[in-house]
Amino acid sequence: MDYLLSEQQIFIRDTAREIAQKKILPVRAELDEQEEFPWDIIKELAAADLFAIFVPEAYGGLDAGILDVCLAMEEISKACGGVAVSYASSALGAFPILLYGSEEQKQKYLPDIASGKKLAAFGLTEAGAGSDASGIQTTALPDGDHYVLNGTKQWITNGGEAEIYTVIAMTNKARGIRGASALIVEKGTPGFSFGKKEKKLGIRSSSTRELIFEDCRIPKENLIGKEGQGFLAAMKTLDKSRPGIGAQALGIAQGAYEEALRYSRERVQFGKPISSFQAIQHMLADMATKIEAARALIYSVARYMDTNPKDMSVESAMAKLYASDIAMEVTVDAVQIMGGYGYMREYPTEKYMRDAKITQIYEGTNQIQRNVIALGLIKRSAGKGK
Repeated sequence: MDYLLSEQQIFIRDTAREIAQKKILPVRAELDEQEEFPWDIIKELAAADLFAIFVPEAYGGLDAGILDVCLAMEEISKACGGVAVSYASSALGAFPILLYGSEEQKQKYLPDIASGKKLAAFGLTEAGAGSDASGIQTTALPDGDHYVLNGTKQWITNGGEAEIYTVIAMTNKARGIRGASALIVEKGTPGFSFGKKEKKLGIRSSSTRELIFEDCRIPKENLIGKEGQGFLAAMKTLDKSRPGIGAQALGIAQGAYEEALRYSRERVQFGKPISSFQAIQHMLADMATKIEAARALIYSVARYMDTNPKDMSVESAMAKLYASDIAMEVTVDAVQIMGGYGYMREYPTEKYMRDAKITQIYEGTNQIQRNVIALGLIKRSAGKGK
């Protein structure tokens, strides 16, 4: 379908597609098998200015929008979800600075993120604070012209590889979630270390580590926005990033579907290709329809977010929810169509299925997305009724 993309958007999509086909596809199995962070590909993406998409021109970026990020994510994810999330997590880490950072902070950090010279990461989740972000235990207590940071963050994508971290911590625990603040923490700061690299079901080439803070002193000028704005910064960041996760799921689903379609035309049973059997045709038809529906939703939400400053938490959650559920359905069906071959690690289909699962979990589980959507709809309805 023609989504009326601009020349710049077509260029971004085609650039990401070329890197995915030429640089990622040949090594994705090796990256997955060895659980190796894709630094060579990150450098290719940086050289192509794909890290500049989400950064304003004033700070070395292209001043593009969420739709542009989604286009790049979709193409990269068709090849490898692990590489895609390594790329996207730098945007996730940059969003709090973009949304609430001071001019000095933007000038200091965004140019290096836009150039791909430094990766960013976002530190919100803890062992006891996943879906319930109000359970944050990490503290950043004022001490003169510094905050003293203590605690841990769990399952942080780009952990250990990124140079710039935006971290949500409690600066005033007595105020509950209104006492959470956002801070910029640089790799190498004394008292800041990393846990082991986690071994995962999917997205294995990405780096997932614990962030550990032990009397880590952070200058007060590294506070993003004001004290107490941390929870708001985190929620607004996730609103902006969730369509990108939807696009990751979309790319994974598209990649799996294309593998299954190709296989169905080549695999001969009972003297003819299995694509001639109605059972397979119906599966392919449903897969393609659901993928196109997910694409239409993601593109529509992203485009609207780029042109309207309104609260888009409901629509953002819808895009992530629907696309990730579809990705799981499509990848499971792709494995089924390919049968024993689909189950073997020699073929990419089982990897697509493993990679798809996390899209239903991170940046808010799909159960939480349904809560966000329902509560948002109820709130809007109540507002209209007044």
